[in-house]
Amino acid sequence: MTADHRLLLVHAHPDDESIGQGATMAKYVAEGRGVTLVTCTAGEMGEILVPELEHLAADREDGLGLHRKGELAAAMKELGVTDHRWLGGFGTYRDSGMKWHEDGHAVAADDIHANAFWHADLTEAADHLVAVIREVRPQVLVTYDPFGGYGHPDHIQAHRVAMYAAQLAAVPSYRHDLGEHWDIAKIYWGAMSESRMRAGLRLIRDSGDTTTFEGMDPDGPLPPFVTSDENLAAAVDAQDVVDRKMAALAAHATQITTDGPFFALSNNVGSTAWGIEYYRIVKGELGPLGEDGLETDLFAGL
Repeated sequence: MTADHRLLLVHAHPDDESIGQGATMAKYVAEGRGVTLVTCTAGEMGEILVPELEHLAADREDGLGLHRKGELAAAMKELGVTDHRWLGGFGTYRDSGMKWHEDGHAVAADDIHANAFWHADLTEAADHLVAVIREVRPQVLVTYDPFGGYGHPDHIQAHRVAMYAAQLAAVPSYRHDLGEHWDIAKIYWGAMSESRMRAGLRLIRDSGDTTTFEGMDPDGPLPPFVTSDENLAAAVDAQDVVDRKMAALAAHATQITTDGPFFALSNNVGSTAWGIEYYRIVKGELGPLGEDGLETDLFAGL
């Protein structure tokens, strides 16, 4: 990786990266910045939205993970990302699955596979990422918040692994065999703007659509993945490449349908729905701020 600016993203399953930071990734690639994605599992337990592929389900042929590997490769091609890794190598950790808690957030499933990511040894998993960090030497790391956005156990575990690995990678005396130590200058958690989400929901409801993001009231309580604007630190405007994000989303065909909520929001709100991506800062100093009081570049100030 020879780019002066290098971004590392750590995600749990294929499609998480395109949903959360697909536009940012495409923008930085277009600008000649380095973008590395680490995916922790192949999403073997995901829901299958394509009827003719239902035979790939975990309780049937159990071939969804390999199929989603191909979907992720296609999505990365749409975004222009050429450096993608599987944590520990493909198949090291399996999608843990999930179920819905009565309070509306995800929790661990009742039956979990032996090598489920949720049960991974934290130090072992972090060491896999330490080796990547020390090789790529990114200035910026992006991952989930401690709740993993909505409680999915693999998202929570990805957060833990990313944060712990960032600490370990910076220790000069830790695991010389994993490379020369590297301290990541800035760490962010991906976020969704509350004001932007409410505005989008309002437009959707005003259009007569009551099923997209069903149960969400523009003026009522919102899910935990929505972040109060006062807690946001950065907004990367990548509307000029949002078509690449939408193409990447479409590549994850078993998980995302073009008539589903992501595309419905985009159709109602336009490029701002998914072309502006928000972040909370965790480590590092804020750089110059834009007119709305937020950083416009994750590398600002470096």
